[in-house]
Amino acid sequence: MERLNYNLAAKPASERLGYLAFVLTACVFAVFFVMPIVWSFANSFKPAAAALADPAALFSKAFSLENYRRLEHVGAGWYVYAGNSVLIAAGTVILTVLVSVPAGYGFSKFRFPGQSLLFVLIMATMMIPFQSILTPLFLILKAFRLQNSLLGLVLIYVTFQLPFSVFMMRNAFDAVPKALIEAARIDGASQATILRRIMLPIALPGVATVAMFAFLNSWNEFLAALIFLSDQNKFTLPIMLVNVSSGIYGIIDWGALQAGIAVTMVPCILLFLLLQRYYVRGLTAGAVK
Repeated sequence: MERLNYNLAAKPASERLGYLAFVLTACVFAVFFVMPIVWSFANSFKPAAAALADPAALFSKAFSLENYRRLEHVGAGWYVYAGNSVLIAAGTVILTVLVSVPAGYGFSKFRFPGQSLLFVLIMATMMIPFQSILTPLFLILKAFRLQNSLLGLVLIYVTFQLPFSVFMMRNAFDAVPKALIEAARIDGASQATILRRIMLPIALPGVATVAMFAFLNSWNEFLAALIFLSDQNKFTLPIMLVNVSSGIYGIIDWGALQAGIAVTMVPCILLFLLLQRYYVRGLTAGAVK
């Protein structure tokens, strides 16, 4: 605070007013983004009667874990759905990173016939709406006996995550000077050694960004999981939330719904807080050369 006051005092009055206006605007936007999260967590600890009587109220005098206990009786139980989501998200992250890192390195540091065309074709797949190819994907999974399996869902998520991930990793490797690679080659390092020991540590923010996007997209995805999974024991957390929100006889259990939302949000929030510094650096990798 002392350094902030000193910096403000050293600036002209117009710059101080502009800086204060920026801080005030940022605080207002932060409140708008944080309040829904606070509201969901606060309502998840309300007793069932209080949550049903006034779902919009922020706080309640009573504190209860009843909503979380009721999630254990939704279908196979929230812990089963959470475990499925963890397996799917982990598999998506691992496969996406394993494929996108060497692919991005190849597009960045190697030259081969048709390179630009191949890269454009990969990027063009990002323009294909997922809903338009649901039927072909269903038939492919059925042909390979991967229908109604977590592995089949992981492969679909990886397929749709790869174009963006390859693009991000190519930009991350573009920011690494070629002099480092040339020096490693003079020392006798192989391409695999260069990628593993030199390129990856420098491009780690890009890898973290790719992993975060892959996790968030697979963790929160709903449509593919709803269509390609038919066994209730293989459902994910987003499908569980739909079952909770539909309720019995159309009555929404607001307390249990907010508890399910809180369970779904916690891993995403923790992951972002842990990787936020890499996230920003990874997004801007390759922007300036």
